[in-house]
Amino acid sequence: MGSVVISIDAELGWGFHDLDRLPRHRVENARWGWESTHTILDRYEVPATWAIVGHLLLSECDGRHDDHPTPPDWFERERNGWADRDDLRFAPELVERLVDSPVDHEIASHSFSHVLFGAPDTSAEIAREECRRAKAVAAEWGLSLDSFVFPRNEVGHLEVLAETGFSVYRGRTSLPEGASSVLATLARNESLLVEPRIDSHGLVDVPASVFCFGFEGTLRRAAERLWNDPMVELARRGIDQAAESDGLFHLWLHPNNLTTPADADRLERIVEHVDRRRSTSDLQVETMRQVGDRARSADTPVVPDATEASASVTQL
Repeated sequence: MGSVVISIDAELGWGFHDLDRLPRHRVENARWGWESTHTILDRYEVPATWAIVGHLLLSECDGRHDDHPTPPDWFERERNGWADRDDLRFAPELVERLVDSPVDHEIASHSFSHVLFGAPDTSAEIAREECRRAKAVAAEWGLSLDSFVFPRNEVGHLEVLAETGFSVYRGRTSLPEGASSVLATLARNESLLVEPRIDSHGLVDVPASVFCFGFEGTLRRAAERLWNDPMVELARRGIDQAAESDGLFHLWLHPNNLTTPADADRLERIVEHVDRRRSTSDLQVETMRQVGDRARSADTPVVPDATEASASVTQL
């Protein structure tokens, strides 16, 4: 039985709050992208793992977080430039819609405030507080967080994840990202399937296969005019490979990657293909939590430090 996992880095403004230059089109369309992503998944009854920045579960705060061990300027944009941008700082109504959805989405963690766990100045104390606060605010919603997605895919402090009660995380594969890699992978017809593994901390690493928005700009427009959207072709190939085997295809994206109707169309074409193959084969759609449960029940071999060594590429 093959399976597909879709994991989603749900951030709104928090994915960019530490940057000097903001990608305005993504920031200002972040809510539209979130709502579009959720609508498409629910339309086809495809569950996903929504890794949500914990601060978005709040309804209000003073913007200071004085007892958080991050540097004093970490929340500076929230206090000042975004003091009147509740739409970027909070999202309880978006989370509530996910929780109330008839589709069984997993609510996972993307840390509390998008701290980069792999950064040299992120101490174990900071990582621990990010995990603790994310868990605490989720508990106020009656939610238990099992899966973790590292901000900007910077894997680090795995011991802290285990200590604070997480059991699954999204790791990286050795497949490089970017347009040239997408075209080369399509040309070589290589496998896009990944293997879950248990690391030395007892955590299940569910590696990513493909980033849904890895072929953009002028090259994307040219490819669509001459042929098709390469990301749709690549995702369909991975879905087909999973449907025809016992392997796992893991697609990931940010809702704020959806900034135009064409972006929403890309995601819908992929999700539609998942639904089609699910109806004509034994293909299953799983969440990261479900893959983790399956890996532990199958006595998956322990592979120490495999993902930390491969976490060298950052994708905003």
